[in-house]
Amino acid sequence: MSALKGKIGLVFGVANKRSIAWAIAQAWHEAGATLAFTYQGDRLKSNVEQLTATFGEDTLLIPCDVTSDEDITNVFSAVKEKFGKLDLLLHSVAFAPKAALEGRFVDTDREAFRMAHDISAYSLIAVAREAAPLMIEGGSIIAMSYYGAEKVIPHYNVMGVAKAALEASTRYLANDLGPDKIRVNCISAGPMNTLAARGISGFTSMLKHYEAHAPLKRNVEPSELGATGVFLASGGSAAITGQVLYVDAGYQIMGM
Repeated sequence: MSALKGKIGLVFGVANKRSIAWAIAQAWHEAGATLAFTYQGDRLKSNVEQLTATFGEDTLLIPCDVTSDEDITNVFSAVKEKFGKLDLLLHSVAFAPKAALEGRFVDTDREAFRMAHDISAYSLIAVAREAAPLMIEGGSIIAMSYYGAEKVIPHYNVMGVAKAALEASTRYLANDLGPDKIRVNCISAGPMNTLAARGISGFTSMLKHYEAHAPLKRNVEPSELGATGVFLASGGSAAITGQVLYVDAGYQIMGM
């Protein structure tokens, strides 16, 4: 498969082999893309190094705290120096303090709200702004969302509000960057057993609920998210921008 042959991609958000970002990165690689990766701190560096070693020793790994404008600028400077351009960008970054994912949303404190929105939503704007000048031939930016942006999900709390901001940001970015042939879309994935998801109270029950109520009567596989990531990165989605694509076995359509 060579749908992305010759494309340069940058991936934010790989934490371990269960990360959605890793599933999409693998699919991009198999489709022919050359990839660079960021990692959050030394604690995750070894995980990312071990995973990306299968892509070749010269795979670009760059540290990045997305709350730091300096770190973000350094990432894109490194990409420009090594590749001279960028075609694809995956934003799979989200965080909220654990206490904010328990109890009532109304009890969210100011700092938790600020942090969740800075890391989970504003960072998309920050990386898109830096990516755009490198997307000299146009490009595709993909962010990861979840149904909690649209409907109330118990214990998702402030993260749902941050994901709603992420989805709105996607639409505004799509409008701003469209004249430069840069498309911006979200994938809204069904629940996946990732490092971030395990921080949500009752997550195991959520998986069972989706399996019981989704039209396909199952949960989503990582490879299916990877396939969607390839589609949104390829010419097959050339007229799609500003959209949220639900990859959730159909759960989003159900009323009861």
